[in-house]
This record gives sequence, structure tokens and C-alpha cells, in this order.
Amino acid sequence: MWILRVLLVIACGVLLLRPGVPGGHVRTLASATDVVIAVDTTASMVAEDWDSANSGSAGSAGNTRMAGVREDVRRIAEAYPGARFALITFDANAVLRLPLTTDTGALVSAVEVLQPEVTRQSKGSSIGIANQLLTQTLQNAQKASPDRARMVFYLGDGEQTVSTEPEPFDSAKKLISGGEVLGYGTSQGGPMRETTGAFGDTASGSGAGPYIQYQGSDALSRIDEKNLQRIASELGVTYEHRTADAKTVLPPAPKSTTAYREDDPLTQPTDLSWIVALVVAALLCAEIARATMLIVRMRGLSVRPTSGGDS
Repeated sequence: MWILRVLLVIACGVLLLRPGVPGGHVRTLASATDVVIAVDTTASMVAEDWDSANSGSAGSAGNTRMAGVREDVRRIAEAYPGARFALITFDANAVLRLPLTTDTGALVSAVEVLQPEVTRQSKGSSIGIANQLLTQTLQNAQKASPDRARMVFYLGDGEQTVSTEPEPFDSAKKLISGGEVLGYGTSQGGPMRETTGAFGDTASGSGAGPYIQYQGSDALSRIDEKNLQRIASELGVTYEHRTADAKTVLPPAPKSTTAYREDDPLTQPTDLSWIVALVVAALLCAEIARATMLIVRMRGLSVRPTSGGDS
């Protein structure tokens, strides 16, 4: 029995070393798709009506819409493995924050540090101001890799704060094969804190400045779903209203661009830990069986009647 116990200890030590042999291969699912994400960074995106628990009453404080944007961008990055991602932000101007890259970590980091426009410098914005930059980014992607599919995700609240009509996205429609418009905010509206542009104002989800005032009370920002639905129609994609208590249903990548990588497999060792685990299990069973037998014998001795009379 001591020999079995020594073997059990050795087997546990070998199991911790994760034994294996080289030569295994892992196929990875990859999507030959370029995904362009356009994010609204106007002051209204810090409106505090993202949480469903707080969205039922106007003016109630909660997490900002940007908190929802950050969560959804992470989900988009996870939903399309192997894809290339580009990030465009827009407020008074449209800016390409991140060119096409397969580095999803860079995408998530770029969104985490996004800061809405400075409140006191805001002069109104158009929800369609990113149309030209979006079209240019898609055209460049098509020229560089004509065989790749292209998808667009537009994330915003649809609030048009200039008097002019929003610029249409019709020119981008013929360049994409999928995507979605995601809308943030509530019809009841949410209060907005002032932003100064300093990191930390809204990075954690809630502003640090005082609430923006309008006619003696907290100004409220409300989602405009008609504008968002019009953008979705112009792009030829679906629209989804986002809430904190529901995960977004992302469209699948075009099947023609999704396949397993057979020409570039990831070389991995073949794991043999399961064999050692079976040995450990067998030795443990032997130890348990022996312990059970000893317990049964001891109980049998304890109930056996003793011989002799009372003293």
C-alpha cells in the first residue's frame, strides 16, 4: 500500500506538469471581413439613462450611454474572430481613431479611453457627419482587399442638434454586406453632466462635473429612433434599440468569408494529462477501497460479544 501511495504522489506531480507531445494542430475559425465601427461621441452620449433600473423615470441617474457603447464594442470584437476592425468617432467632426487592424485589444482600449466632446465647446452636431469618412474608409478597404467582405456598425442616440438635415449614408450602402445600427438612450431621457475633456470625467461611466442645466432644471437628452432607423435604412442594415438588461443580437459575418484556417494552423502540443488523470483516479479508488475494508472490519470487531462473566 505504501508503494501505491508513493505512486499516487508522483502521479499528482506529473499531472501538474501538464505532460504532452509536440505535433498537435488547432484549427481557428477566421472571418475575412473588415468591420468599421462608428461611435457617437457627442455630449448627449454621457446621458445617464443606460441602466434599465433607472430608465423608467425621467432625470434619474444611472450609467452613461457610453458605458453601453463600450460593452457592445467588446461584444462586436468577440463576435468576428479574425476580422479587421476600424474605429471612427464623430461629434462636431468625424475622426478615424483606429485604422483597420486585427488587434482587438487595441480596439477595446481605444473605446475605453474615448472622451465625449467638451460641453462648453459644443456647437451642435449632425448624426450624419461621418458619412464621407465612412465611405472613404470602406473604399480604401475595398481597394486593398477586394475579396474581403465589409460590415458597418453605427452606435449612437440619433439626436440631431443642428438645424440642417443629417447627411445621408447612401454612398456606403453599396460597399457593405452587413452590419447594424445600435441605438442608446430612452424616450424619457437622461440628465447629462458637463465634460471637460480630462480623462476620468466619464471613463468610469459617470461624469464628474455638474449637471447641464436648461431653464432652471437638469437638461435631458432623449433618443431619436426615427433618425437611427433612417440611417439603418440608408445603410441597408437592421436597427436595434439597446438596453443594459439585454445582450445585442449581432448579425453573422457573410458565410462566404468565414472558414477554418487550414493553411495556417496553430501548432499546439497534444495534451496527455488525461492519461495521468486516469492513473491518479485508479490509485485513489484503490486507496478508498482499502480504507472502506478497514472501516468495515473495525465495526465488526466493535459489535462482537465478549466472553467471561461479570466481576
